[in-house]
Amino acid sequence: MRALSLLVLLLAAAVARAAPPDSVFLEDLTSTEVHAATQSGKTTILIPIGGTEQSGPHIALGKHDARARWFAEAIARKLGNALVAPVIAYVPEGAIDPPTGHMRFAGTITIPVEAFEKTLESAARSFRLHGFKDIVFLGDHGGYRKSLARVAARLDKEWAHTSVRVHALPEYYEAQTRGFAQILRSKGYSERQIGVHAGLADTSLTLAIDPRLVRTDRLDEAAEGKSNGVHGDPRESSAALGRLGVDLVVEKAVAAIRKAAARR
Repeated sequence: MRALSLLVLLLAAAVARAAPPDSVFLEDLTSTEVHAATQSGKTTILIPIGGTEQSGPHIALGKHDARARWFAEAIARKLGNALVAPVIAYVPEGAIDPPTGHMRFAGTITIPVEAFEKTLESAARSFRLHGFKDIVFLGDHGGYRKSLARVAARLDKEWAHTSVRVHALPEYYEAQTRGFAQILRSKGYSERQIGVHAGLADTSLTLAIDPRLVRTDRLDEAAEGKSNGVHGDPRESSAALGRLGVDLVVEKAVAAIRKAAARR
């Protein structure tokens, strides 16, 4: 009986060692597991791009990073043939001397546009080497969208005679902004409330994904105006509203990626 129990334990341990984790994140997998995944058809890689920037007195600096990672996982699982690269958290956020844009607020980190684009390009080249065919930039911040498009266009031109393509699809970001704003307007919220940065839309999305990032006791302070880095009024924000935007973003991004991959 004891021998049988030992055999069962050994078999269970062997199965546990043989099975990779149920994760779509590249950093959770071994090199062997990634190779096996691409060989079995997981040839789409999502590169979530966030940014470390201020979002007023009520949202943590890691908002874009957390959202980009969360959305990338949801999109990858729905696609079924994708893995997710580590989040790129260092992005252009303005000048340092004198400080411009978000750099006027404590905690924001910036890098030169050239360094950012080179990072994207090198990541894409790495993934091409390892067997990925569709390389997708998921940019959570509007400030660097032109960089994503430039890098994608440059590499697609270089790789025109191969089966590899780089996608800087606008649908992901536009669903977060225009699409979600349209939903909020249909529910009676004003443009002033919805805002373009750290307002109702931005705060609600963040609440839906990770409420720990939002200081709900500072929403009144956040509504005071642009001088504190907020463009909008977040006081009526809620996770329930945010989930409407979350569903839209995932739906639009998955459809856009599938459409782009079909053209490859």
